[in-house]
Amino acid sequence: MSTATMTQAPSRILPTLDRISLVAVLLTPLMLLHAHGFAEALIGVTDLCFLVRSAIVADWAWLRPAWARVGLAWWGWLVLCSTPIAALGLGEGGVGSLLQALATVRFLVFVAALEHTVLRDAAARRWMFGIIAAAAAYIAAQSLIQFTFGHNLYGKPPGGDGELTGPFGKPRAGPPLSRILFPALLPPAAGLLARPGIAAKFGAYALLLAGMFVMVLIGQRMPVLLTGLGLVTAALLLRQLRAAVVVVGVAGLALVGATVVVSPPTYHRLVLKFSSQMDHFATSQYGQLYARALEIGEQHPLTGGGYDGFRNGCPLPQYFRPSFDGSQPDGGGAAICAQHPHNFFAQALDEGGFPGLVLFCVLSMAWLTPLARGLWRNPQPLRVGLFASILIQLWPIASTSAFTSMPMGGWFFLLLGWGLAEAQHGATA
Repeated sequence: MSTATMTQAPSRILPTLDRISLVAVLLTPLMLLHAHGFAEALIGVTDLCFLVRSAIVADWAWLRPAWARVGLAWWGWLVLCSTPIAALGLGEGGVGSLLQALATVRFLVFVAALEHTVLRDAAARRWMFGIIAAAAAYIAAQSLIQFTFGHNLYGKPPGGDGELTGPFGKPRAGPPLSRILFPALLPPAAGLLARPGIAAKFGAYALLLAGMFVMVLIGQRMPVLLTGLGLVTAALLLRQLRAAVVVVGVAGLALVGATVVVSPPTYHRLVLKFSSQMDHFATSQYGQLYARALEIGEQHPLTGGGYDGFRNGCPLPQYFRPSFDGSQPDGGGAAICAQHPHNFFAQALDEGGFPGLVLFCVLSMAWLTPLARGLWRNPQPLRVGLFASILIQLWPIASTSAFTSMPMGGWFFLLLGWGLAEAQHGATA
């Protein structure tokens, strides 16, 4: 092969890799809605194209940002804690736990790919905005149809407790909608408020009110609370939205009160059940899980139990501890156990000990810092929306899924990579 041919080969390969990875990324939100396995595969395709591209052009600059270095340190510690070395008390979950820990790096590579290459161009980011906005409209529309007619377009009724499931068969519409709502709604709402005339302002208020209206009707407590936190964050950064957010907040509270008549199951979940859980938090399932997670962490303060440390340790009697109020000597025993402790930070403690928890906290700040950079001085609505989405996902006082489980893990890393790309490339787009 001639030198000229060898030189031309990368120039032909790179555009192909870029096209494949872009298509994979733009399809990921659609797969996260109804085909989680395909979403996992698309993340893998994006990672492979990105790593091959980096090797061809010998460009590893994506390893330089602070979040990438901290993320690799967190991942490396997780792998070490998951390595089955009985003499050191490591890797209680065995080889399966180690393989899961090793595979976790795929999400870090995915974020780097979005930030540095896949979403570098403004056109690609516009496509992403359109797809995310369409996904939010799809979940909202299906939820409203289900509320109105008693079933969604696929014939599925609400959940057992009356939660609206949107387009899904189970009550999981609230978490993804609460995250994608902000990048979908804030740019058009801010754009309408910038126009003259009462009609435009009415449209902006109507958009934000519709978003809160749907979130309340869905009837999932934590997504509603986190949506409120996201709105407050947006109001702090976007001055033009402050009056609208106050109106939306008051209307949201009024709607919650009105659900006692409009939708009694929603009122039961959002008000009665939530109040009962807070009044008896220590003996609620969340209180039991957190007490168990703390016990596992305290018994393994340096290395935790490795990947899935909570799931592996929860049913073991040596981790049974009294509930926070002391009323349950065994904290509920094995009957309370779940696959994860329903909190990212408790999960980090149980999987990597206190060093793993510290690394996860530092990583969270390392992600939020570039996302927030310049927003106080120049609060672009889309960037504010993405920052709010990531902030509420990483909010420490929240009930969550497992950190990397699909689909919420996929939504988080997709929005994170998009947000970092907007922060790095948006100003010059």
